[in-house]
Amino acid sequence: MIYPAFQIDSRIQDAAARAMEKIAPVLKGIDDTTDYNQQKMLSAFISSGVSESHFAASTGYGYGDRGREVLDQVYAKALGAEDALVRYNFVSGTHALTVALFGVLRPGDTMLSVTGLPYDTLRGVIGLTGDGNGSLKEFGIRYEQVDLLPDGTPDYAAIAQRVTPSIKMVYIQRSRGYSLRPSLFVEDIERIAKIAKEKAPNCIVMVDNCYGEFVQRDEPTSHGADLMAGSLIKNPGGGVAPTGGYIAGRRDLVESCSYRLTTPGTGKEIGCTLGNNRELFMGAFHAPHVTGEALKTAAFTAALFSEFGYDVTPKPDEPRADIIQAVLLRREEALIAFCQGVQKGAPVDAFVTPEPWDMPGYDCQVIMAAGAFTLGASIELSADAPLREPYAAWMQGGLNFHSGRLGAMLAAQSMLERGILEA
Repeated sequence: MIYPAFQIDSRIQDAAARAMEKIAPVLKGIDDTTDYNQQKMLSAFISSGVSESHFAASTGYGYGDRGREVLDQVYAKALGAEDALVRYNFVSGTHALTVALFGVLRPGDTMLSVTGLPYDTLRGVIGLTGDGNGSLKEFGIRYEQVDLLPDGTPDYAAIAQRVTPSIKMVYIQRSRGYSLRPSLFVEDIERIAKIAKEKAPNCIVMVDNCYGEFVQRDEPTSHGADLMAGSLIKNPGGGVAPTGGYIAGRRDLVESCSYRLTTPGTGKEIGCTLGNNRELFMGAFHAPHVTGEALKTAAFTAALFSEFGYDVTPKPDEPRADIIQAVLLRREEALIAFCQGVQKGAPVDAFVTPEPWDMPGYDCQVIMAAGAFTLGASIELSADAPLREPYAAWMQGGLNFHSGRLGAMLAAQSMLERGILEA
């Protein structure tokens, strides 16, 4: 039943009903994983002894901030890591990744990306784009790359050939980014880590885990990864964290990263929280459930647009390693109409009409639909894409499935009203 305020064509409503029938077993599987992960998170809170006193604000140097210390502990337990560094002053996932890279790499080291070219915003960090100022390249850190196979999967044979004892870091991007290659499951990451450790026992296996947290029952740090990082305005912030990021993994590596974030010798021991602890704790607690809602929204979107003949990846019933759903819309005007329709289903700024624009860190115009309580929060319903072939929309998030499903239907309605959708 669609609320009367939303004028959605009956043909789209019928297609949505068929989509819901098709994904019923998928939704059950998502619920099972969410149930497990939510229990895991609750266990992390209980075993860490979280109390109201941990929500108190600290100022200045933040010495003795018990909430900061326990928050790190909760995330470490929930993510299956020895330690974690969780801070509101990570300004983005790219920032957390950058701190991790600079925290453990030194001049003369070699970083080997085994999942092809990293996400757009990290290329400037490495020194692949831009003027190189402040990049890893400027600090004498070498970058090498193993391309993915034509089907977008890791080239395990090539990885085995390229990893030698001279490689300091094997870098893995879990999510597809703005590509159509499959995202990686923890089992894939474990296989890469095993190869890497056989060839270079002392190398650091690092994972960009953005969009992947709580999608499966385990995280990369439970499957051979030494270090991983991500953003709190994606999965692990549960739609509550207003900003921030995390680094998790081996205790010694997390400590090195903390020296990069603050100063050598002080590391995790300083950094006031300014009253942000409560929201970060609450966001962590909600994270498994909200991630499940985003996965349901993704599965429904895939099923709905499959009904209209569009190629989607992943397929509606395909296992998922992250929350991202790509819909191949084939035409620029279809992509724009899709994103503008998603915006109409947002709780914030629904009256805004997204238009393509030049966004820092990208090599072409990008359109973004994101009516969010937190600016740029990818765990809230959003859809974005660079305006280039194959004109695919990358949709992610959904704080709850009820509104997320409606957002996908409004995207279809927007296309139908412009004569683009063949319903």
